[in-house]
Amino acid sequence: MEQKRFNIRVYGLWIQDGMLLINEELVMGRKIIKLPGGGLQWGEGTEDCLKREWMEELGMDIEVGAHFYTTHFFQASAFDNSQVISIYYTVSATKPETITNHVSGERTFWVPISEVSENTFTLPIDKIVGGMIRAKWG
Repeated sequence: MEQKRFNIRVYGLWIQDGMLLINEELVMGRKIIKLPGGGLQWGEGTEDCLKREWMEELGMDIEVGAHFYTTHFFQASAFDNSQVISIYYTVSATKPETITNHVSGERTFWVPISEVSENTFTLPIDKIVGGMIRAKWG
């Protein structure tokens, strides 16, 4: 019997000049629209995780701001036998002229905050956050 486990994810909301930075990734053959970030590693705090993920994916140093949201319900992973817990923070950085995603098969781009909603994102927790972003900044 496969052991049940937690899958803790940490994501950043970078809103600047009326735009939100989002990622498009291919995960197990499925296109996912999400916020930049990723999985917490053993021995790492959530803010350190977020900084590491942004550096790995985008080559960017970020400042982690306020906590925005943490999953408050059970969510099974769409990809494995785990329970997903997602933690979201606001982030800021010096905006480069172009943003390059350093992970093969991924792209990162800006979306007008006025167009962000539950339907912007693919996965259930992100959909809730999309609605919250729209309610707060849209």
